[in-house]
Amino acid sequence: MTLSEEAHERLEDIVELQPTKNKELLERWELDSGSEVHQYLESELREYYYRDENSLICATPEAVELVGGESQTDERTVHGTELEQAIVSVLPGPDDEPQSVVATLHDLEDAGVETDVDDVRSTLHRLSDKGVVKRVRKTVPTFQLTLDREKIRIETNES
Repeated sequence: MTLSEEAHERLEDIVELQPTKNKELLERWELDSGSEVHQYLESELREYYYRDENSLICATPEAVELVGGESQTDERTVHGTELEQAIVSVLPGPDDEPQSVVATLHDLEDAGVETDVDDVRSTLHRLSDKGVVKRVRKTVPTFQLTLDREKIRIETNES
């Protein structure tokens, strides 16, 4: 996706301000309402941002690299949940064969984590949005880590 000059500049704002709120972007971009911010994000920058567990706007790792920010290929720390930590501990590494949602669920159960397939699926997608997990398209979606496990840290409120 090629970004216009305006979209690139606004993406730089997100990288600089992250995590941020609609209101901060509204003021920076001189828009009239939070819904205009949301509409712009969805129409122009959908691939380059996500909302964290507190609904704050964050740039994806690809967005950071695109605007020339600090590369996040060496290590990555993200805020998350205990389930996200557990998934990172059982998911195959970046050089291993990716696995399905159900296989991940079984690995979690083997590790003593109680959850269900819908929670695992949505958590894998959240981790993908955060750039920690890569979704590999096969007959069924499969997932693997983007970095070696030792280079990923999930900070939780419970930690």
